[in-house]
Amino acid sequence: MSAWGAANGADFRGPLDVTRAATAVLDAQDTVIGWSRTAEELFGYPQDEMIGKPLDTFLAPRQSSGLARAQESTVLGTPLSGSEIRVARHRDGRSLLVATAVSSLPGTGTAARVLVATELERLRLWESRLALLQGLATQSPVGLAIYDTELRLTWCNAAYEQEIGLPFAEFRGLRADELYSEGRFVTEGYPHTLDAVMNYVLDTGEPILDLHFRGRPPSDPGIDHLWSCSYYRLQDADGHVFGVCEDAFDITDRYEAQRRLALLVEAGRGIGTVLDVIVTAEEVTEVAVPEFADAVTVDLAEGVLEGESLGAGRPAAGALVRVASRSAQTNGWWEAGEQGKPNEPFPVDYPPGSPQLRSLSSGGLVLADDTLVVPLRAGGSTLGLVTFRRAPSATFDKGEIALADELAARTAVSIDNARRFARERSASLALQRQLLPRNLPEQTAVDMAYRYLPTDDVTGVGGDWFDVIPLSGTRVGLVVGDVVGHGLQAAATMGRLRTTVRALAQLDLSPDELLKRLDDLVGQSAEEQAQAVGPPTEPHEDDAIGATCLYAVYDPVSRRCTMARAGHLPPAIVDPEGRLSFPDLPAGPPLGLGGLPFESMEIELPVGSLMALFTDGLVEARDRDVDQGLDILGRVLTGGGGSLEELCDRALSELLPGGTTADDTALLLVRTRELGAGQVVDWELPAEPVAVSHARELATGQLHEWGLEELSFSTELVVSELVTNAIRHAEGPLHLRLIRDRTLLCEVADAGHTSPHLRHSEEDDEGGRGLFIVAQLVHRWGTRYTQSGKTIWTEQAFPSEE
Repeated sequence: MSAWGAANGADFRGPLDVTRAATAVLDAQDTVIGWSRTAEELFGYPQDEMIGKPLDTFLAPRQSSGLARAQESTVLGTPLSGSEIRVARHRDGRSLLVATAVSSLPGTGTAARVLVATELERLRLWESRLALLQGLATQSPVGLAIYDTELRLTWCNAAYEQEIGLPFAEFRGLRADELYSEGRFVTEGYPHTLDAVMNYVLDTGEPILDLHFRGRPPSDPGIDHLWSCSYYRLQDADGHVFGVCEDAFDITDRYEAQRRLALLVEAGRGIGTVLDVIVTAEEVTEVAVPEFADAVTVDLAEGVLEGESLGAGRPAAGALVRVASRSAQTNGWWEAGEQGKPNEPFPVDYPPGSPQLRSLSSGGLVLADDTLVVPLRAGGSTLGLVTFRRAPSATFDKGEIALADELAARTAVSIDNARRFARERSASLALQRQLLPRNLPEQTAVDMAYRYLPTDDVTGVGGDWFDVIPLSGTRVGLVVGDVVGHGLQAAATMGRLRTTVRALAQLDLSPDELLKRLDDLVGQSAEEQAQAVGPPTEPHEDDAIGATCLYAVYDPVSRRCTMARAGHLPPAIVDPEGRLSFPDLPAGPPLGLGGLPFESMEIELPVGSLMALFTDGLVEARDRDVDQGLDILGRVLTGGGGSLEELCDRALSELLPGGTTADDTALLLVRTRELGAGQVVDWELPAEPVAVSHARELATGQLHEWGLEELSFSTELVVSELVTNAIRHAEGPLHLRLIRDRTLLCEVADAGHTSPHLRHSEEDDEGGRGLFIVAQLVHRWGTRYTQSGKTIWTEQAFPSEE
């Protein structure tokens, strides 16, 4: 007998059972000849008043059924017919909605049929309770079991029976500890055995929730399972205790998924913390042992240790060396007799047919009993192998194989990064290419010229840098900076800072915000170096600490320049009338020191203004102070005549006679330009739907004036989508601006600060395609933010340039 079958023998008689329902005995003409007390209570008619009356005295004609035959009753062995919903009239005049069933009676007597009735609501309640009990017994994924006061199993549902793996009759009456002889609770603060927990619940009446029990069920004796268990005492209305109920849900899969996720999180934190090949290999063994495997080894191609660039394909078996190994038993080298010690790589020789040789041959992972070998691949090259081992009879399931693959992938990326770093670090030419742009592109906003003199004339690199960065809206970013120190180390730091500034500048940040983010990154880098793990190295302080920087943004439309500085000298500015000034620009702290905020200053620069950005190596020398150097630079800049290139040469000859310098020197000269009135148009629009068509008309008309009719169609779509988005998702008023420069620029500004996102819409989506359409039509697009809102900008190439 199954568990549900055992329970099904209980008394589950329903409200339509003749022993409980309102009953009326009818003759062949549907005249009432018998009337039960329950019928009198339900319909209000006493027996002496109803005997002899027709059925329709209290019951309306039949309607369609609609009721499920959840439980059929019988009268003298004859089944009742299907239940029906009918309207009954109570003696007091009110209507009742009842469920009825009719059964014919055998024999030739007067009684022909019996009718049973009950309130519909009562039947529905009984059916729902029966469905609940049946669901718990047959469909619930939670295992339910009832133990008597002697802790012997008396009932269980289908889920519990399936968990045991035996028919209920074969384990009925057993104690819980007999079913799970090797199991124990692992939740702290509670007894460890099933008997002890259930006795506690029986004695105290206190329920216990979500205890974690680890054991091996009879249905799967080879693998540990983990259950979430709850216990509560069962007692009747009089308080008589007749047992304890156990709810158990197998959470093994969820636990394993959480454990694997935690391991991946730990791998993210613990693998690749330093750019060192051997340290990274050791880190993966530390992460994997003992949480994932009992032993782990990492073998790499010899070229990886030397920073060589590996070609596509797989290394030969004899070309691998063991660089890291760890086991749960020894916490070190795991095979007795292996050569070498930690941090001393040694060659490895795989025996024929070994999983490692098979992995090298196939290029894929290999699972052989308790050993899992995964190749370390990056950039199309096999860097080596990582081998995971477990104790005999402990295998890897599919989820664990995927986890091992992910661990190996992260390790391979980190090892490849470390290999690349080792190679790039020693290449002075690569550093020199990262030093400064060799050819600055022509800018609409400014004319420019520059000079760079490193102190280290052997490598030709140093710690000073400058840059000219094109920005949206024809604006231009001007940068000059100075890293503490000289030579390759300073150049490496300079390259990192210059790249960071270029990346941050593309976000269209204000100068003070850009310097703040740059300062944060420098400080974070210093903290990471202080907390770095791995083999001992020479003490080294990040050269970015104390670096100085000046960043300015010039807009040729408004002729305004916004600038901020981090411990750097202010620029020198000469207006078209020849007047020299050094703006009183707030001096922020050098990078990485923190403590004080950065502040921006905005000034207007007339067309033709000359601005010089420079490092202290230009104006400071052993035989003069900075003020004297600034005076000399001012005389050169205001000396009149000459091109920017000639001014650069004159400044170097005056300030650095002989071309020698005690410090790296950078000089950037720019002369401001202005976009003509015919190149820029700007309209203010209301944040209303009618503005969309008006914006299209304005843009199309302007393109006709500029002779750019070929761009009308795409520009109309761009303007329509951007203005529509601004009306729908932002606030007004709106501004539409067109700029005719080397490309056609279209800008829509609003008062919102929400960031737009490009996404792919489904076929049945009603919206969401605006930015996707814009991105397909234009050459570039982006967003810049101001204190008053944001601007979405696009850039289209002229037809002749496509």
